[in-house]
Amino acid sequence: MENTKRTVTCGELRKSDVGKKVVLNGWVSRTRDLGGLLFIRLRDRYGITQVMVGDSASDDVKKIAAGLKSEYCIAVEGVVAARSDKDINPEMATGEIEVEANDIFVFTTSQELPFSIEEVRQKDGTLVVANEDLRLKYRYLDLRREPMQHNIILRSQVTFATREYLTSKGFLEIETPTFIKSTPEGARDYLVPSRVHPGKFYSLPQSPQLYKQLLMVSGFDKYFQIARCYRDEDARGDRQPEFTQIDMEMSFTNREEVLTTTEGMMQYIFKKTLNYDLPAKFDRIAWEDAFDLYGSDKPDLRFDMKMQDAAFMAELADFNAFKAGAANAGRDVQRHKRSGLKALVVKNVADKYSRKNIEALEAVAKTYKAKGLAWMKVAENGQFEGGISKFYAGKESEICSKLGAEKNDLLLFVSDENWQLACTALGAVRKQLGKDLNLYNPADEFHFAWIIDFPYFAWNEEENHWETEHHMFTLPQKQYWDTLESDPGAVKGDLYDLVLNGYELASGSMRINDPALQERIFEIVGYSRERAEKAFGFLVQAFKFGAPPHGGIAPGLDRLIMLMCHEESIHEVIAFPKNNLAASPMDECPSPVDDQQLKDLHITVYDPEM
Repeated sequence: MENTKRTVTCGELRKSDVGKKVVLNGWVSRTRDLGGLLFIRLRDRYGITQVMVGDSASDDVKKIAAGLKSEYCIAVEGVVAARSDKDINPEMATGEIEVEANDIFVFTTSQELPFSIEEVRQKDGTLVVANEDLRLKYRYLDLRREPMQHNIILRSQVTFATREYLTSKGFLEIETPTFIKSTPEGARDYLVPSRVHPGKFYSLPQSPQLYKQLLMVSGFDKYFQIARCYRDEDARGDRQPEFTQIDMEMSFTNREEVLTTTEGMMQYIFKKTLNYDLPAKFDRIAWEDAFDLYGSDKPDLRFDMKMQDAAFMAELADFNAFKAGAANAGRDVQRHKRSGLKALVVKNVADKYSRKNIEALEAVAKTYKAKGLAWMKVAENGQFEGGISKFYAGKESEICSKLGAEKNDLLLFVSDENWQLACTALGAVRKQLGKDLNLYNPADEFHFAWIIDFPYFAWNEEENHWETEHHMFTLPQKQYWDTLESDPGAVKGDLYDLVLNGYELASGSMRINDPALQERIFEIVGYSRERAEKAFGFLVQAFKFGAPPHGGIAPGLDRLIMLMCHEESIHEVIAFPKNNLAASPMDECPSPVDDQQLKDLHITVYDPEM
């Protein structure tokens, strides 16, 4: 073949191209030998084209074609031909044509594959996928699979759309340092030893938080960055040691502008990449309401099952388990004025849920420290049956009226003296029911909501002091400034989370720009002036030179793509992720280094087992 450079991609050709001479490059997906006719499915990232080697092909071409195996990388020269009506494949974009090969060139061959690149399904339709560690060991092969190519391509498109939108709104993309000073931000830092400064370390940034605030002080009023961040914490499906944020900050702004800008960005991203229309405004739910109604500060709102206050039931029967939850409203240190007796009405499932099914739900509640999951069913005759029904015989009408329960409904209850614990436990049950019963509204594929009015402080019972819920640079809502020290538990922060389909997608807040207010926050959480100066001195110093009011937000790019792709792990949307042990089976990192490297860095490795 004189020219092996492709003239078209494997997803490009259509019936209008019939008769054209073309060159294709790609990988052999599979071959079929029909005795005299040999068909090759040739694949690249753009699609698949069927290549036909027929009677008119030379003996050399037939010989090469007969020797092709899966994942051989080849070039094909040929002429585009129309398929007969009976051979058209409507599931392929190129299904109306095939390329009649007159020459084939093999760039490289392939060893036997450790797993199939092609999609394989069992008889029941279940997709067969290799185990994750094998896929990560041969990630370069895994990335050839169509689902992975789709996810990585969408990630690139979303990143580009993000840049388009923010740049159009006057934002500047500015990089912040990767080697920074280690500061306390919650998770452990990844540390990088300095060769030229023995005994000293850089830290990899958990976020660009301090630097984007410094950019506001510098006069760059609209900043963004596709920021790489690092946290040394236990991995799970939607977390990684290294992850990416769409990091944003604005000066001379307020909460409304940050939320509206973020909504606009999401609307633009979803329309540009998925052709999906998001609502003009996202739901806004106060933090206490989110817990009270859904048992979570990241509720899944694709289904409408709400939790209810069932404190009235403590007075209807002598059932001690309900007494503490109903009586304890307002006693916790944050003084939430809600009862810890919560109810969930599961519509029209009583006949489907056995005791075993309910015990599985109880196990979910106990995972979140609930003492148990009380239940009863509304029978066809309107009477209660099962569970705690004997305590409430004769009270059916009142209870069903107040809870909105009907025949064949299942009633579930969690009671605890801690309001938030009761909400969280029953909220986990609600989430499980949504999954088990597939309650999601198909017309509500992506449901965004803002969670606002968070508590500013949280009480650390183990260490007996106040901590900030978000971070120490968050602005308290102004109506609480006069009572910060005297009543920390009542303070709400000017902070906000963006949630999507039950996941926290972004966190943000308005920031403190007054050094005196910042010092008060440090004192409340037990940061002495000396400790604050040591940890954050450069930021505190900068605020003494006319810091503007500012605020921002940082949507997680990995998690956003995961949800847009309907995946359950961010591993599926990152080209080269770590596994759940924060390791890479492909290149075997982290790995030991030689003694000379350690010596140059003035480091001695301590083995606790020796």
